[in-house]
Amino acid sequence: MKKITTVILAGVLSVSAFAQKKYVTFEAKIDNKNGEKLYILGPNKYKKEFVLNKSGVFKDTLNITEGMYRLDDGVEGTSLFLKNGMDLKLKMDAKMFDESIVYTGKGAKENNFLAQTALAEEQYNYPELLKADETAFTQMATEKQQADLKRLADAKLDAAFTKLYTAEIQGSMMGLQQYYKEEQAMQKMNNAPSPTFNYENHKGGMMKLEDLRGKYVYIDVWATWCAPCRAEIPYLKMVEEKFHGKNIEFVSISVDTKKDYEKWKKFVTDKELGGIQLYADNDWNSDFIKAYGITGIPRFILVDPKGNIVNANADRPSSPALTTLFTEILK
Repeated sequence: MKKITTVILAGVLSVSAFAQKKYVTFEAKIDNKNGEKLYILGPNKYKKEFVLNKSGVFKDTLNITEGMYRLDDGVEGTSLFLKNGMDLKLKMDAKMFDESIVYTGKGAKENNFLAQTALAEEQYNYPELLKADETAFTQMATEKQQADLKRLADAKLDAAFTKLYTAEIQGSMMGLQQYYKEEQAMQKMNNAPSPTFNYENHKGGMMKLEDLRGKYVYIDVWATWCAPCRAEIPYLKMVEEKFHGKNIEFVSISVDTKKDYEKWKKFVTDKELGGIQLYADNDWNSDFIKAYGITGIPRFILVDPKGNIVNANADRPSSPALTTLFTEILK
């Protein structure tokens, strides 16, 4: 639904409570692991690969530049703050990825803050915010930013982390404002003929939007790395089940990049995703994605049986309003 720019800053030097070791000790215990490897990705194309043992454990040291990083297991990922002197331990269950993350040791406070923030972001009512008029949107967005800054200040975290995350909150506000403008422009597309696509089907072959003419088409634009997208999957499955056999098709279009093509195929299979699973031919630069002006995901689109746009920014599967709408139009 949203793609708020994440600001990655590195190289900030400060005096802190962390010891002056020239490395980070990082240890993890991963239950129900998604794969045999973990990756830490960061500024300046930093990439560190770890191999988990049979018990899902690894321990290593990192020579890093202080800053924001990302821990990825090939299916899901989470933000990290790393700084020399840390002795960080992670315990999690990959089947309940974000919900199960717990850090201990030096640096735990900052990284637990990041994990808890990710969960809070998934629960925030962005659809309500984006449907508001301009005055209400500005007020609500400002209140959210102030609440985020207060939560950060009240946590009394490392000074370098606080500086970095303050910049991220500010960057998120700018991204949210840009997304709101784009969302308003999207609404002007309603009732016009929908742009089309011709994409690879996970089950084989290619599929065009025209192949589904005569039915409503509910389109989910998503990617495997997108946490808010993944959060909608259980709801999407329930909506699909509820309206199975009705005059509607559920189509999911992945904008994963070419390097993540196999990751997409595996994710769809492992998570037993339903509906029609398609892979966009050129990720964010695909014609269909550009025609809709999509710069943030998940994005949901509803097209009528004649191929006209009902809503270029439809409700999420988790919204009761979507079920109400489908009940009305699919009698």
